[in-house]
Amino acid sequence: MKHQSGKRKLNLKSAHRKAFLRNQVIHLITYGHIVSTKANVKETQKLAEKLVTVARKGASDFNARRKAKSMLPYKEDALIKLFKEVAPRYIERPGGYTRVIPMGKRMSDTATIARLEWV
Repeated sequence: MKHQSGKRKLNLKSAHRKAFLRNQVIHLITYGHIVSTKANVKETQKLAEKLVTVARKGASDFNARRKAKSMLPYKEDALIKLFKEVAPRYIERPGGYTRVIPMGKRMSDTATIARLEWV
């Protein structure tokens, strides 16, 4: 059985979800952390880890830059920071570039809040 093996839909249409996750990853790369609901953070974590894995071989591989550009097409500054600052820190690390820190519940709607940051 393949129960719950897909993506979280986050109550968004696919194009909106894709843009939302890209923006979250851009914010994570730019500022080093994001604070959002746990479901949003976990989906963002998936995309961010894939991007760092691609970017780790980016200095020598032009196709890695093209792949990362296709995943984050509209923010060149974030891509440059990803390849110059973020990815070189994790060259020796086999995975697990981010951590999720639970921050309790939000007062208004009791949604579980979490913080995503680089390890």
